[in-house]
Amino acid sequence: MVRFLIRRLALGILVLWLITVAVFGLFFVAPNNVARALAGRQATPETVAAISHRLGLDQPLWKQYLDFVGNALRGNLGFDYYHQVPVTTILGAALPITISLVLGAALIWLGLGVFNGVISATHPRSFTDRSLTAFSLFFYSTPTFLLGILLLYVLYFRLTLAGHTAFPAGGYAPFSGGLTGWANHLILPWFTLALVSAATYTRLTRASMLDVLGEDYIRTARSKGIRERRVVVRHGLRAALTPIVTQFGIDVGGLLGGVVVTETVFSLPGLGKTAIDAINQQDLPVIIGIVLFASAAVVVANILVDLAYAVLDPRVRLH
Repeated sequence: MVRFLIRRLALGILVLWLITVAVFGLFFVAPNNVARALAGRQATPETVAAISHRLGLDQPLWKQYLDFVGNALRGNLGFDYYHQVPVTTILGAALPITISLVLGAALIWLGLGVFNGVISATHPRSFTDRSLTAFSLFFYSTPTFLLGILLLYVLYFRLTLAGHTAFPAGGYAPFSGGLTGWANHLILPWFTLALVSAATYTRLTRASMLDVLGEDYIRTARSKGIRERRVVVRHGLRAALTPIVTQFGIDVGGLLGGVVVTETVFSLPGLGKTAIDAINQQDLPVIIGIVLFASAAVVVANILVDLAYAVLDPRVRLH
């Protein structure tokens, strides 16, 4: 088990190192004038020269790369000259919003998708199975931005015209301001993201459960008189969770880097909307910080998926 963890951690570190090399080459080697790009379009020549000296851009490339990696390891992602604050300050303000959105939606789509998938698998080719399949395909085919706009139109605009203000139009309320206000601002974004993602988990759970329920040990458990619910949940579902865990880790890790469409539709100033604003403003330090964080989130999520594999299926530890 220890060797398994060490191999996965070593692979994750290697991937992160390759990412830092790619980011450094893309943002610090390829541009003709890095200091000008970092300072922004309206910076004076004196500001550009000060930034070049401050960042050591007159040093050899190997020294610049070591400083870049060393600062990143210490949590120093640079200084945003557009807003005159450290990049970590901007990311620190946006990250709680993205985490709240992703984790809340993840709980909904995981519960809804797995539940629907189990129901479909235990009633194959029935009306319930076909109905849940149609439900999944409908939301899977619906663009996220369209679903978000529809929810805003029906549950905000139309209800507001009718004199009900159950849901806000958008924005974010901090958790410190109260659980009700925090959840009220996120309920529509949660379901926008969750309904689209749950469709994948419904089909994935159904296919995996159908394979598992046909195994010999499931038939043996049934022949012993074990209750069907226990056979399905304890013996079947646990064995079927491996591909679901894989998809869940990839989805959450990727979305933590920024839920661009959903955050834009609902005016949530999370990492996704911050990244779009930084691109429009050519705010290079913020772009670099978000790229590094998003990459690290994906790598960490994959390592956690491997750990979950080892818990769910001990055979994985042998590979």
